[in-house]
Amino acid sequence: MDFRFATENDCALILDFIRRLAEYEHMSDQVVATEALLKEWIFEKGKAEVIFALEGEKAVGIALFFHNFSTFLGRAGIYLEDLFVLPEYRGRGYGKGLLQRLTAIAVERGCGRLEWSCLDWNRPSIDFYLSLGATRMDDWTGYRVTGERLAALAARRD
Repeated sequence: MDFRFATENDCALILDFIRRLAEYEHMSDQVVATEALLKEWIFEKGKAEVIFALEGEKAVGIALFFHNFSTFLGRAGIYLEDLFVLPEYRGRGYGKGLLQRLTAIAVERGCGRLEWSCLDWNRPSIDFYLSLGATRMDDWTGYRVTGERLAALAARRD
């Protein structure tokens, strides 16, 4: 199984994978990313990285990730934002291969952990992650501020 890091020339391919993932997750209406935004934030600002799983020359899976930081561990970690394998290539080890490649990157970079989130209804993915030895973080609840609420909170002075 081969992998490659994305380059600036892959922005259309990255966006295609993002749209396919959003469709799978029933969230297509939330995708506002564009090729220009991906180029700016991933490649120019270096805020994320992308690895493709390859079958021959064809990208059949994607992992989009970035570094976070654990104050308790005193070191960086890797946060996996998106993991997606094209439906016709599932069950062939590409998802597992991408996760193994990410764990190797985490170890190479001295990171303390690899973590990600999964939708509660996505039982196939949950079962897959558990089969690899991942631990479900039942005692944590995610929170998010976006859009108008993000701007409003930033502007508050109370």
